[in-house]
Amino acid sequence: MGNILEAPEIRLDAVELTLGATRFRLDCRIPAGAITAVAGPSGAGKSTLLNLIAGFETPTNGRVLFDEKDVTPLHPSERPVSLVFQDNNLFGHLDVFTNVALGVRPSLRRLGPPEREAVSAALVHVGLAGMEHRLPPSLSGGERQRVAFARVLVRRKPVLLMDEPFAALDPGLRLDMASLLSQLHRETGSTVVIVTHDPEELRRLSTHVLFMDRANILLQEPTADFLSHTDMPMVSQFLAG
Repeated sequence: MGNILEAPEIRLDAVELTLGATRFRLDCRIPAGAITAVAGPSGAGKSTLLNLIAGFETPTNGRVLFDEKDVTPLHPSERPVSLVFQDNNLFGHLDVFTNVALGVRPSLRRLGPPEREAVSAALVHVGLAGMEHRLPPSLSGGERQRVAFARVLVRRKPVLLMDEPFAALDPGLRLDMASLLSQLHRETGSTVVIVTHDPEELRRLSTHVLFMDRANILLQEPTADFLSHTDMPMVSQFLAG
């Protein structure tokens, strides 16, 4: 599948946002071409951080930058971002091939031979060859996640945002999906941001960590440094699972 567009550094520059009674103050750098885990207790604001990067939330102050480009005013569809969520965001009435093809052309109109070949190649790449005509309800959880990954591949975006994508899977499938994500990342070189509550997932996948609490970023550092903070009760509690 090869490298996609050049992966950017993502920067939240003095971003502020108020949602209900919660006021977010976020300032961070997410390294280009790395897998960064976003961790912290429930309600810390991890999904909101993803939504700000994707464009589903707009800050009241501050900027969201991809490298030096200010993407704050851009609609989500104008940002070079793909997303994978826990529920896979698949359409149950559409077969596997069509669900992946939506990543190439959401309208499904004028899907030519090159696009069809790209969809087929992506399915082969994630181990779903021969399953093009299956419907999502007939697939296992791991197979549905593989469909979501295939759609990411055909979209060829340099940023991948993932919100607890493996949380509903059993431990064996989690390991398989983590291995597949690592493989795809090595091949594409994209900037990946993954929200996780799983300390083993963080250890296995990430090279950098953002640790959040109460709508703020407490730590932003390489994973090895984060794992050394056993003197911080919140970090110790997270790492204990």
